[in-house]
Amino acid sequence: MDKVELLAPAGDLERLKMAIIYGADAVYIGGQQFGLRASAKNFSFEDMEKGIQFAHEREKKVYVTLNIIPHNEDLQELPGYLQKLSAMQIDAVILSDPGTLMYVREYAPELEVHLSTQANNTNYMSARFWHKQGIKRVILARELSLDEIKEIHSKIPQDLELEAFIHGAMCISYSGRCLLSNYMANRDANRGECAHPCRWKYYLVEEKRPGEYIPVVEDERGTYFYNSKDLCMIEHIPELIQSGLSSLKIEGRMKSAYYVATIVGAYRRAIDAYYQLGEAYRYNPEWMEEIKKASHRDFTTGFYFNKPDEKEQVYENSSYIREYDFIGLVLEYDPETQIATIEQRNRIFKGDQIEVIGPDIDMFTQQIGVLWNDKGEEIQVAPHPQQIIKMKMEKPVDRYYILRKDRKDDSVE
Repeated sequence: MDKVELLAPAGDLERLKMAIIYGADAVYIGGQQFGLRASAKNFSFEDMEKGIQFAHEREKKVYVTLNIIPHNEDLQELPGYLQKLSAMQIDAVILSDPGTLMYVREYAPELEVHLSTQANNTNYMSARFWHKQGIKRVILARELSLDEIKEIHSKIPQDLELEAFIHGAMCISYSGRCLLSNYMANRDANRGECAHPCRWKYYLVEEKRPGEYIPVVEDERGTYFYNSKDLCMIEHIPELIQSGLSSLKIEGRMKSAYYVATIVGAYRRAIDAYYQLGEAYRYNPEWMEEIKKASHRDFTTGFYFNKPDEKEQVYENSSYIREYDFIGLVLEYDPETQIATIEQRNRIFKGDQIEVIGPDIDMFTQQIGVLWNDKGEEIQVAPHPQQIIKMKMEKPVDRYYILRKDRKDDSVE
């Protein structure tokens, strides 16, 4: 049996590396043009080349997003951009627009093409149509149930792959095609500039009472009535794989390296357990506990089992739940001295109780005994962003291991 692909987001080169190290089979990235995350850091051509090399050396894949809904002026630089992507040997481009597809066929015909969820593919006839245009993979609309996905899979050519989102933020509009940002902030969500007005708080104003703001209340739950819960399908790996999906996609090119590593690591463990154990597979609640240690909203299963109702929204606020801080990234480790070189990401204090995670270990905890700065001087705290420090580890660690701390734990020696 071919394993389902675990596909992760990567907003920059560091996040690409973390996604792959922590278990992604492929990553999707955006260049500095033509993608739907214009406010993300995104990839220069130089970093794109480095990322592709890093992935290919580890037999992983890189897909590049071209999924804006372009206007005329957006097309002017597209031919040259496509030729550069082709020369870098990317594994596929992700697009939603037929005109963009025509340009790909003309200027970079050897590129594999995946159809973005922005194309709103919800049925098997549409999937067949796109297959005839040379599409290798259809990324399904988020508004489909598992039963609908099974039916689509049963009625399409065997060489047409299906991909779907399984984790991350949900858009209030149909598969991300939204005009709310245009109206509220003059920023085109369909050209990568979404201002996320669905997360804003709203009031009602009566025409003849300007300035009187009446709260919009739904059963006294609050006023964030566009604010969807986050999708999370970690409890339903067998159903996802058995539906016929070829690729399980995590949302989040705007998310941190810590988020990417944590979420990818949890899903990697769940997917591997399914293939290793078969009928003996059982969901492990520890996977969800791990996921909740990254920033998140409350969770939903979206459209996979039932159409969402009023319970699938977060009414009280639009904030993320953040219970843990990413405090350090391991750069080096000396097994003889048991001393690790750490790049600080949030303040680290002597005496902190921390957790250590890695792609190939079970999480362990320890207390920080001694801290040294890069001059070998003993310090009580590492307060400076990306400060290089050293500390003794109770268990062996390796490059790219992560140190984190419970935000409730304020223990300082």
